[in-house]
Amino acid sequence: MSMDTATGHNHVFLGAGHDKNERRTWAVIVLCAVMMAAEIVGGLLFGSIALIADGLHMSTHASALLLAALAYRYARRHADDPRFSFGTGKLGDLAGFSSAIVLAMIAILIGYEAVERLFVPVPIHFREAIPIAVLGLIVNVASALLLSGGGRDYGHAGHAHGRDDDDHADHDHVHHHAHHKAHRDNNMRAAVIHVLGDALVSLLVIVGLVLARTFGWLFLDPVAGIIGAVVIASWSYVLIRDTGAILLDMNPDRGMAERLRVAIERDGDRLSDLHLWRLGPGHLGAIVSVVTEKPRDTAHYRRLLGHFRNLSHVTVEVQRG
Repeated sequence: MSMDTATGHNHVFLGAGHDKNERRTWAVIVLCAVMMAAEIVGGLLFGSIALIADGLHMSTHASALLLAALAYRYARRHADDPRFSFGTGKLGDLAGFSSAIVLAMIAILIGYEAVERLFVPVPIHFREAIPIAVLGLIVNVASALLLSGGGRDYGHAGHAHGRDDDDHADHDHVHHHAHHKAHRDNNMRAAVIHVLGDALVSLLVIVGLVLARTFGWLFLDPVAGIIGAVVIASWSYVLIRDTGAILLDMNPDRGMAERLRVAIERDGDRLSDLHLWRLGPGHLGAIVSVVTEKPRDTAHYRRLLGHFRNLSHVTVEVQRG
């Protein structure tokens, strides 16, 4: 039996847009902090409790974004730290998982308060509430655009790295979906979902308040809150599911695993064991165990697997049949 792990390579498995996404996150934190300070100071000067409350609410998003920014910074600074056996590429997924938990808690709080107001209505100060909701919507939309860079590389590493060139290079929907997930930056994804969730709530609140003031339908304000809470909770669930799967090293691409098997077994060998997991955005690791009756070494199987450009760290084990 022979075993070989690629040598002479580093363990930096960060996404291609890591540094750019880190700068964008810090920029949005500054925007949220300025907005938060302006609302709190304005509320104190003009005696508006609603303005102060929205400023404090903005601080929760600044805190969530701060978590994302610190995760980017830590992953970058410790990318070559030998204590991390497979690098720090999954730190963004850990931050995304944590943010998803916070999102779920926010959804529960919004839903609880909305249901309570549905049964125990409170006076609504339309003159203050509507402009604040509009301002919140503008800030959150601006934040989402800043974070996503206009939507160009949100969820992708920013290049075509990872396309399999062997066989016929599948282009079906499943393959593209798996490719998208392999390059997805879940830290940035969580940050964008935070601001989009707040933007959605602001939009629903604006609609509810306008209809309530126009037609007297006061129940629409809490109903809007309930709808927003349900949507945010569903986004949170999807983010927890996706990041949890990565943290537990689940197979990120079953289609790719099957193509690996076909490539190995094409000439009579047998793939006895395969472990495939994600190391970071656009980077997969693999441990391949092959049983063969032919005089082949690990270099032969490395050449076969060289077509799979997503594979950034490969260990090959060869057993004689």
